[in-house]
Amino acid sequence: MTDSQEVKAHPKPALINYVAAIFAATGSFLFGYDSGIIGSVISANYDQFHLYFDHPSDAILGAIVSVFAGGAFFGALVAGQTADRIGRKRTIQLGAATAVIGCTIQTAAINAGMLIAGRFIAGLAIGVLSMIVPMYQAEISPPHARGLLSGWTQMMISWGFFAANWIGYGTQFLTTTSQFRIPLAIQIVPAVLLLLGMFVLPYSPRWLAKQGRTEEARQTLIRLHGGHGQAKMEAVEAEIESMVAQIDWERDNLKSSYRDLVNTRPNLHRTVCGCLVQAMCQWTGVNVNNYFGPTIYNALGYSGHETLMINGISGAWGLIGLAEGSRSSMDPSPLLFGKSLLVGRPPKAYVYSMAWQTGTSAPFYTDPNYHNKGTGIAGIAAVFAFSWAFSWSFGPVSWIYQSEIFPMNIRALGTSTATACNWLNNVIIAQITPYAFSSLGYKYFIVYAVTSCTNGVLCYLLFPETKNKTLEEIALLFGDTNNVAVLAPQEAGQGASDAADIKDLDAAEHIELRSNQHNDVHSAV
Repeated sequence: MTDSQEVKAHPKPALINYVAAIFAATGSFLFGYDSGIIGSVISANYDQFHLYFDHPSDAILGAIVSVFAGGAFFGALVAGQTADRIGRKRTIQLGAATAVIGCTIQTAAINAGMLIAGRFIAGLAIGVLSMIVPMYQAEISPPHARGLLSGWTQMMISWGFFAANWIGYGTQFLTTTSQFRIPLAIQIVPAVLLLLGMFVLPYSPRWLAKQGRTEEARQTLIRLHGGHGQAKMEAVEAEIESMVAQIDWERDNLKSSYRDLVNTRPNLHRTVCGCLVQAMCQWTGVNVNNYFGPTIYNALGYSGHETLMINGISGAWGLIGLAEGSRSSMDPSPLLFGKSLLVGRPPKAYVYSMAWQTGTSAPFYTDPNYHNKGTGIAGIAAVFAFSWAFSWSFGPVSWIYQSEIFPMNIRALGTSTATACNWLNNVIIAQITPYAFSSLGYKYFIVYAVTSCTNGVLCYLLFPETKNKTLEEIALLFGDTNNVAVLAPQEAGQGASDAADIKDLDAAEHIELRSNQHNDVHSAV
């Protein structure tokens, strides 16, 4: 059976799947907005900001920007603990409540120290949300639509950047402190909506099952399958039995500690892949273009309001690219077109784009008197080409992949570690880029052309294909031999005497058997 036929054997995602996944991604919107708006607020065009805070030095401005990513690093680690203790849903609300506090402090700031404190607290919140939202989406989504629904993480991050770019462009023309207070205050709105809205959305059924609340998990699955009128009960029961069997086995035989992330070969493989996919995402150069876009456009001969406008158009372009990637396949899950999503075309596109940026920037850096509108436009086109490639590859994939490769007992810890790796590399790049532009100039783009090549090679060698697999089945791809959820003989219509035969199957055969079982269940109802 082909992949497309296999997907058709599953029911379509219910409305609640879309509502929960997209609304939870409000946390990702906040991530994008908080990250994007500060670039406008501290820019030279915001004269009221610089006047009010007594013309802060470059060191202070650097602290205002980087302390956010530092807070996010610690927030991601905190979420790794709270996700298991209070649940995915409540952890999202914890992140939202923390964001309200941090953003309120930023808005009301009367000095740079207060602003920095607010940025750090907001960073803590975004660290929590950037880790927990993709995990929540993965755990409430059916296998064949997990990529599509989890992909809303990157979609909403892009919408957040888009909103920040254009709000930043619009409020620069105000002539009072509202010039910077309004864009900072807007951060509070999505945080409050997320905090309140999560009360009516479901808990993660896997978390409920792990807490021993099996009947609640069953009712949540029924809701996620469309309610009693639409849900196919045979499929619900098969899923809950598989889930509970695996969780029970893990509870009896496994522990949940950071040591478990590396104490077996399969877990070490997972942890390496999770951390690498997030580090690779940063080393594509995406945040060089995102955070330092105005600097890049200024080097290409643009200045003043033009740089913020180009930044806004770039954000809109990224959204178009992400939407096109989702439209091209209704399942933009990791490694969408086989391994080509991370291995084939995207790395080539990154290399070409960075080489393009190198070539178009070189004349401006080597000759201060150089002015050529055509070359400047070509440089902008290179940034846009990069944004297009990123929007349908590492952009959504980095968040989806890290959220689905870890088993239940270490999923929260693994995902938080991978997310913290993202923010650690974010801080590194944010700190070195200003110095790199000063010392290397246009040659700095070559660094990311090289890292894009190494990204493709590492993905090809290390990353298993996870498309259309349940979260339990993915365990077999990494070499686990203890996944009882996939071995349940009763689902395949097997008697107890056949259990030993089933356990002798290799990972690929287990997954094929499991897929056939699901197809049989859905075809029969």
